[in-house]
Amino acid sequence: MVTATPGSPAHDAGANMVRLRTLILLRWMAIAGQVAAILVASQAYGLQLPLGLCMLAIGLSVIANLVLSMLFPQNRRLSEAEAFLTLLFDLGQLAFLLFLTGGLTNPFAILVLAPVTISASTLRLRSTVVLGALAILAVSAAVFWYLPLRFADGSELVIPRLFAFGFWLSIVIGILFLGLYSRRVATEMRHMSEALLATQMALAREQKLTDLAGVVAAAAHELGTPLATIKLVSAELIEELAGQPELQEDARLIREQADRCRDILRDMGRAGKDDLHLRQAPLSAVLREAAEPHLARGKRVEFSFVPVQDGEDFQPTILRRPEIIHGLRNLVQNAVDFARSTIWIEGEWTSRRIIVRITDDGEGFPPSVIGRIGDPFVRARRADTEAEKRPGYEGMGLGLFIAKTLLERSGADLSFANATDPFLAPENRPERSGAVVEAVWATTDLVPPASSGGLGENTRIES
Repeated sequence: MVTATPGSPAHDAGANMVRLRTLILLRWMAIAGQVAAILVASQAYGLQLPLGLCMLAIGLSVIANLVLSMLFPQNRRLSEAEAFLTLLFDLGQLAFLLFLTGGLTNPFAILVLAPVTISASTLRLRSTVVLGALAILAVSAAVFWYLPLRFADGSELVIPRLFAFGFWLSIVIGILFLGLYSRRVATEMRHMSEALLATQMALAREQKLTDLAGVVAAAAHELGTPLATIKLVSAELIEELAGQPELQEDARLIREQADRCRDILRDMGRAGKDDLHLRQAPLSAVLREAAEPHLARGKRVEFSFVPVQDGEDFQPTILRRPEIIHGLRNLVQNAVDFARSTIWIEGEWTSRRIIVRITDDGEGFPPSVIGRIGDPFVRARRADTEAEKRPGYEGMGLGLFIAKTLLERSGADLSFANATDPFLAPENRPERSGAVVEAVWATTDLVPPASSGGLGENTRIES
């Protein structure tokens, strides 16, 4: 499974997320707003503005839009440098307009937030920091260097220094706050998108493995009888043709080919029939199948299956769904990774619920992140144990995110906790002292509906 790490193509994909058409449309909207503001200020309020220079600044934006529209297709996605230069041009054009129209006495100075916010949402941190610093520099320069706004009678628009300072401070704080906020939200959205993609890949892989198991089991089941008959008849022919070496050799060849068919069945994985018996299995069988890849990793895995409250004596037969098996397998893997020696996997059931609980005797979850476990790219265990028990482990929490997503998709309600106080001294801890992960399903979500008929004929899987 491919995970996005810093420096990988998945991590840098955000640099090509902005379409040229999007920035062109935003610039046209800005141009329309700037023209309207200048006309209203000069015609309705009688402010004396350098209309020629203002139209020159707006005309530069118009020319830039026309040139970009003619040179590049509008569905072009900008590179990091191209998007940065585009936003830098917009910031410079707006700073020039502010210089011509009163500096910070112009209430539209707040629009310098727009390029920084867009950069924080789409570009790398370095580009955003540079653009934010230039925006703060432009706003600060507008405090001292600007053409004052004058009314029709020639009087100058003057605002109190305290108000001007407060306006400057609010813009600077807005640049910093909205930049950080947009950056954090966009980063989390990208991480979530990457994690969901990894989840879909994991589920697709598990679905293929399940289909393959169904194909092999169904083929072995349906071809077992005719192959056994062929072997039996060929063995009898070999005995009866003892005096005819050539015919006896043909009988041996038939038996060898029957054995070869049996071997092929073990490796087959192409389109065939889905074994209906594999769609459901007892709870214990599903949990053992989920834990099977981790049973030989040097840790002791103990299973227990008991009814609780009003549960029946016989354990329920549940749907053998790929997302359930893969999700539980990830939880077992996490427990085995961090356990000292033992993992306990418990299955319990009532008349209405099915509970699966996985406990280990490791260090447990850090209290500082236990409320965020299951989010992608959050460390789930202690850093000092990661290097010791999982060399090269990045601790990004993607495995738990995949498990949580897949199991919740099947109807499970997951909870994460520690079996005991993680701050206790090792000699004071009970045997089950590590992490506890509990998944609870409603019985109706896992137990297939009762059917009066048989399972029916196996259905064909399309390749």
